[in-house]
Amino acid sequence: MPHASWQDAILREFAPGVSALTVVADPDGLLEHEGIHAALRERGFYLLRFEDPVAFHYTYESRLRDGAAQECLVVIVPAPPAALESLPYDVLSRARRLAFSLAELFPNLSQAVVAALEGADRDALHEALAHEPTAALGENASKDYLLRHVFGILPEQVRTPAALLAVLLRRHYAGRRVPALLDARFINAIKGRFQDWPLGSIVPNREAFFGFLQQRWRPFLDGVAEGPAVSEPALPAESLPFDHEEVRVYVDNLFAEGHLQPISHWGARTLRSTWHRAGIRWNEREDAAARLDQLLKIAAEQLPGQDAGHEDWQRFASVWAKVAVHAHSPNGQPSEKQRQAIAGLRERMDAAFASWVAKRFAGLASLPPSPPVMLHHVPRFLAQQAGSGMTAKVALVVVDGLALEQWGVLREALAQQHANWRFQEGAVFAWVPTVTSVSRQAIFAGTPPFYFPNSIGNTNKEDALWRRFWADQGPGGVVYARSLGDGPFSGVAKLIEDANVRVAGLVVDKVDHIMHGMTLGAAGMHNQVRQWAAEGHFATLLGLLFEHGFRVWITSDHGNIEAVGCGRPGEGAVADVRGERVRVYSSEGLRESVAKRFEQAWRWPADGLPEEYVPLLAPGRRAFVREGERVVAHGGVCLEELIVPFVEVASSE
Repeated sequence: MPHASWQDAILREFAPGVSALTVVADPDGLLEHEGIHAALRERGFYLLRFEDPVAFHYTYESRLRDGAAQECLVVIVPAPPAALESLPYDVLSRARRLAFSLAELFPNLSQAVVAALEGADRDALHEALAHEPTAALGENASKDYLLRHVFGILPEQVRTPAALLAVLLRRHYAGRRVPALLDARFINAIKGRFQDWPLGSIVPNREAFFGFLQQRWRPFLDGVAEGPAVSEPALPAESLPFDHEEVRVYVDNLFAEGHLQPISHWGARTLRSTWHRAGIRWNEREDAAARLDQLLKIAAEQLPGQDAGHEDWQRFASVWAKVAVHAHSPNGQPSEKQRQAIAGLRERMDAAFASWVAKRFAGLASLPPSPPVMLHHVPRFLAQQAGSGMTAKVALVVVDGLALEQWGVLREALAQQHANWRFQEGAVFAWVPTVTSVSRQAIFAGTPPFYFPNSIGNTNKEDALWRRFWADQGPGGVVYARSLGDGPFSGVAKLIEDANVRVAGLVVDKVDHIMHGMTLGAAGMHNQVRQWAAEGHFATLLGLLFEHGFRVWITSDHGNIEAVGCGRPGEGAVADVRGERVRVYSSEGLRESVAKRFEQAWRWPADGLPEEYVPLLAPGRRAFVREGERVVAHGGVCLEELIVPFVEVASSE
């Protein structure tokens, strides 16, 4: 019989119909767990965080008061129980009160240590305590318990380079985050055995670790190759045991996914018939075909299931984007077998993702903003990076319409143009419908679309929304500019040269223009984005921001897909938005009058949207255009439209 989880202890307090209004003191963010969100929504509860009193009143009065909503309301106050008194009297007087805390759920461990864990790691901790209970532990003993039982790290057993590499590969390949206080504990325990290793960077930092491996790959090949003397000096670094069984298992994937880059090597003729081939340049077409085969294998193995978390889909989206990049690479076209594999995997992916979105997407909006999960979280995350009092300069560059796969094309060009630039890559979810006026506006507002109903049909208020958000964060100038793409950027330079400017929000619309003029499908998109990237305009813009001391993040408001027409609705002026992948109506009745002619179209729910904004999404990879016509479009909920890049770019100059 499975052991009850810590989530069960919370969920048992929320029986359907138990109360129309519940207020919860949640200082440790326990209700922010994705699984709890989904379970509560399935039981008919609507979750609303109380942070900004103005925003709270707007939602409460507009949608939830006096029985206007079908759901039972749960108001979450991210503070101790005493803070419940800050709620309006008319809310408190009607509400059932609850409180949850880590101290109650994990009483024998240091609360400061447990509080550093993310939701999924708390699941692992609860399971560990069920099988390995413990007496009360102090702070360091709690850290050791978590390292061992949650992250599978036993510092006393990490005594060889192979053992350390295996630990770091398990962590960094999966993109797993470990709290900084546990990293510090681990480093302190092993530093005496690895005095020549840059532990302070490669343990916590994924990109630094992969850079370390890249640096050591050539010396390793030099040591195993048979042939003449090395044609160029090896790096002054010790070779690593890439051939150890716990390390070698990752090598093919690291090169296939681009975490490591293959190199030209004097021993290639000898080594290309061995397992080392993945990391050696030999023949561009052969290399591209082999890499695509490996990426397809990885994608098939990593396709998330129905109970997956949002991070599983974000990781998969990154792999799928790399499949697309290589499928449209100028180095060679996929074979017929590879095309069939891509089509089959895409079909499985679409079905699994649509089912997951229907069940889980609505709960993403209320998750914590660090790291950001949805686009409206991004400003709050940047505010944290800017620090108290806005001590750092931050710039957000929104590339309108840039899908993850097109980011892969753009990244390759940036890396070639600036070898000293580094990319901390991630992904976030766009808003649905995935159109600019909804999703991009949510970025600059820092709120769900529900809070800007008067401007949801256009982007004219972005500047004002952006400035309004930052006005509450601290002193410092805020600038906004859009319609950027091909330069020159003298206008941007003039905006950011003022020393008082601490925040910049910039919109690059070149990719969106390419997309809306595209007649050659996804392959044409890749080709034209590659040409634009090679011209260097985007790199020039980023370089300008670096010159003025900004930390720079790149994101997008939505991606795009190649879609096939399923016919035009022909509803005339009935639709407020007539996109190729979405139609938007002002009422359920108007939507239904059109939806009945498109049986498989998705009647998208109103979660997070204004009440009179009612979308109808084109089914699957179809579009509301002439039957059989092929277009590159956006607006729906395919993976490539909904999960977009979120990347920090840094220069080491």
